[in-house]
Amino acid sequence: MTISPDDARRGTRLYQAMKEFVESTDGTLPGKFEITKEGIVLDMVSPVGPHALTTLHLRKRLEKVMPEELVAHAGQPDVENEPEGIMRRPDVMVIAWADMERQGSFDPHTLIAAVEIVSRSNPDNDWVSKLRDYAVLGIPTYAIFDPREGKGAVLSDIHSTPDGPRYATRKDFLYGEDVTIGEWTISTEGLPRYK
Repeated sequence: MTISPDDARRGTRLYQAMKEFVESTDGTLPGKFEITKEGIVLDMVSPVGPHALTTLHLRKRLEKVMPEELVAHAGQPDVENEPEGIMRRPDVMVIAWADMERQGSFDPHTLIAAVEIVSRSNPDNDWVSKLRDYAVLGIPTYAIFDPREGKGAVLSDIHSTPDGPRYATRKDFLYGEDVTIGEWTISTEGLPRYK
């Protein structure tokens, strides 16, 4: 399939319109807005509870084993690849301090890993859409923690497929086991579950 310059311009204009909408809602509506090839995704993240506690546990556990020049960052800004029409905000991003010293969205190629805690309201966003998008963005490691089931997966080794870049390696784990994200192994013991 060939994409004409007119199609590319329409795609860029559509992405810009979606981005302007997302930026206009920042902090005024509940949840987290992200942009995918399908459109805008709203994840109704609860500010407290198992999701937030899991994020905190994972950040602290990762930062204990990583070198000081790296950080397990949670929050803004987004990770964006405008030509691909993707803007995401991982729950935790493993990134070098030096790569955070910039204005605007993070360059996805600077992320070492993206970590997501599966939302109770929209699990397919983490297990399907972000699985695809993070490979397209070139993020080398994607870790998914699912408090609904007490399990998760770490995906790595991006390779080309007819459907675009995808992760070739998947290592499933159960809560209570040790898990390796990138070069760092942490415990999943005691991570909270949804009730």
